[in-house]
Amino acid sequence: MLAAVLQGPRSLALATVPTPTPGPTDAVVRVKATGLCGTDYRIWTGERPVRYPRVMGHEVIGTVAAVGSEVRHLTIGQVVAVEPNYSCGTCPLCREGNRNLCLARVAVGIDVDGGFAEQATVPARCCWPAPAGVAEDTLLMVEPLAVVVRAIGRGAPQAGESAAVLGLGSLGLLAVQALRARGVRVLAVARSPRRLGLARELGAEAAALSGAGEDVGAARALSGREGVDLVIETAGTAAAVEQATNLCRPGGRVVLTGLPHEPSSLNFFWVVRRELRILGSMIYQDEFPEAIRLLATGAVRTDQLLSGTFPLARIQDAFEAHRSPDSIKVAVLP
Repeated sequence: MLAAVLQGPRSLALATVPTPTPGPTDAVVRVKATGLCGTDYRIWTGERPVRYPRVMGHEVIGTVAAVGSEVRHLTIGQVVAVEPNYSCGTCPLCREGNRNLCLARVAVGIDVDGGFAEQATVPARCCWPAPAGVAEDTLLMVEPLAVVVRAIGRGAPQAGESAAVLGLGSLGLLAVQALRARGVRVLAVARSPRRLGLARELGAEAAALSGAGEDVGAARALSGREGVDLVIETAGTAAAVEQATNLCRPGGRVVLTGLPHEPSSLNFFWVVRRELRILGSMIYQDEFPEAIRLLATGAVRTDQLLSGTFPLARIQDAFEAHRSPDSIKVAVLP
């Protein structure tokens, strides 16, 4: 079969590799599409080293091509979304219910070969059957939406509360909709005006540019008080961490999910003075079913989030397109 094999930083080329066969508890997925995200880009550039050669790609959807001898819950031809992170199941973190924090966690497309190929092998327990009638470009957003669902759950919003979403990439635009589905009034905040209108179309009641006080003023206007009840940070920058605390009212909650890759400065005087609760949110635990439900019911729309698709033979172009300011989500099709 064909796969895009990364031999080193920015050294990515199509190659013929052995067609996978499943182990007893595995499934082989015939890939229909694989989303490309910032993690893939950092692996491609070499910023995030992996063991080479590696087939990247973790936002995988496809059909079941083969299953192992012990697999009973999947059928050949079934459409599935792949949950690409799986834990050891035996360490103290896993046993206490924190499997997303497992130090032995395996990530498809990072630690083992992934979905930038015609087929991929994953543990069968990582395959979530798709409801009938869900379009492929919709199903493709299950994995990032599961990240968002967990982050929002960590913030425990109540209907009628106010929230700000900081950063309007694919995660932020999904977060706007998932918060609205829970009856929360949403302020969308971004560094560029490019996506503020789209955020409003997807359910944000207000939108503001970050910095210069515009975002803080908008947070106070939306909430009718000192700031919003909850901030969901998806920007993934050091500056966004401090900005998130500035948007939050005293006694409010801040959930960080953007994974900044550099040290962040934070005025802890205000964290203490305002009794802010700052929570990290790492990928997901059991959020895939809720993410699938939100997509299947139309509570979360994806029709304006897919910026472009590229065949496997043009995967280099896909990585370049990912960096375009106009790009939200790019996908690779075998």
